[in-house]
Amino acid sequence: MIRVIAFDADDTLWHNEIHFRSTEAAFRELLRPYHDEAWIDARLFETEMRNLRRYGYGIKAFMLSMIETALELTEGRITGPEIQRILELGQDMLARPVELLPHASDCLRALSGRCRLWLLTKGDLLDQESKLARSGLGDHFEEVVVVSEKDETTYRDVLDRRGVPPAEFLMVGNSVKSDILPVLALGGHALQVPYPETWIHERVEGELPRFPVLEHLGLLPAWLETP
Repeated sequence: MIRVIAFDADDTLWHNEIHFRSTEAAFRELLRPYHDEAWIDARLFETEMRNLRRYGYGIKAFMLSMIETALELTEGRITGPEIQRILELGQDMLARPVELLPHASDCLRALSGRCRLWLLTKGDLLDQESKLARSGLGDHFEEVVVVSEKDETTYRDVLDRRGVPPAEFLMVGNSVKSDILPVLALGGHALQVPYPETWIHERVEGELPRFPVLEHLGLLPAWLETP
């Protein structure tokens, strides 16, 4: 029996990846006088991957990676106003209103009281806490857990600390890499609600285990009642 349902935040409860894509487009436009778009994209992604251990995930880490990439690609010729523009792009992302995905609020309301609900997400703690507060969804969650990575070790630690057996745990999220595969490896349950945009780092290839996929969160309460 599933007693705990944990929800991912970004691109599961509210829009996130589309904001990164629009910011990347503005970043490409800023650096277009120096390099072509494909090279800018490739070098930015390389910088992000290199910086994951230093800065982790989130908008602030993304801002730093954009600045570092701009300095490298322009060989230090980027101007002060251009650096300021990059900072403004990141600050705009931090200030964006939280846009809930369809059915997110209704789904949580329907499940409240039926089982324990957690928010389990990765990223910058301050940013994720701010988005949760602005989302209006905070009251639905018994636990809010923000981690630096979502892998098998992290999930095991989160569940062990709270005395929850994997067999009683369901993770709901959009990322096969972060929300599905590590939980299945532990013997837990995982369900995907796909999002139209997927960051390259979160994509997986090859043969995958079977897991349930729902078109939107509004279908989750009925799915839980299915034998």
